[in-house]
Amino acid sequence: MDFHPKELPISKTYDLKNEKDAAIAVEDMVRLGFEGRKEGFKVLMPKESRLAKRIGYTITTGIIQGLGQVNKSRDIKYWTYHHDEKHYAIVLISRLSLEELGF
Repeated sequence: MDFHPKELPISKTYDLKNEKDAAIAVEDMVRLGFEGRKEGFKVLMPKESRLAKRIGYTITTGIIQGLGQVNKSRDIKYWTYHHDEKHYAIVLISRLSLEELGF
């Protein structure tokens, strides 16, 4: 990987506090879709390890399942990283968009 995920263009950032927020964010991302976008989505999670793991799992599995239910491509790349001293972040983007952007 020759870049950091924070360098990717982001269309929307979700600042999540719990798993309920994560489920709402998943619904929104699936509704907005990943196909035909030149940007990705960023999810910020609290740096509480156990909560961040649950939110991350909800996001990643929920998006794959949700895209499958609406017959959309599930070819999504994502990275998890330390965003700042209070947050972890997940950046999600379509693989095709990533290639088109030259990453």
